[in-house]
Amino acid sequence: MIGNAMVGSNKLTEAKAFYDELLAVVGAKPMMDHHSGGRIYAVAPDKPMFGVLGPHNGEPATAGNGTMVSFQADSREQVDQLHAKAIELGGTDEGAPGIRGDNPDGFYGAYFRDLDGNKLCAYRFGPA
Repeated sequence: MIGNAMVGSNKLTEAKAFYDELLAVVGAKPMMDHHSGGRIYAVAPDKPMFGVLGPHNGEPATAGNGTMVSFQADSREQVDQLHAKAIELGGTDEGAPGIRGDNPDGFYGAYFRDLDGNKLCAYRFGPA
């Protein structure tokens, strides 16, 4: 359904270092560098991709109000690892890892922002 998701950055060198380490937690690696100075990541070429780019129009990047990109994790432990890594790398906490809703085997998620304020989520549906 979704082929890729992109966020903008005004600090591409720092953003690439942030995402190089963060996305390694879920097995994603750089697939290509983008002409904007940004980078595209994926687990495999035939899987959805994520990118951090400089805006095409040359205007400053801004974090979208109400916009969020989510990374699917293989386990609740991996959700915890993604959240911890984001904070370690200078991101900010937007919601500690935990169950959301009434089902203990349902949605387990954590929320954080990257260095440019883009809101991100790591999640797992189902038991640990």
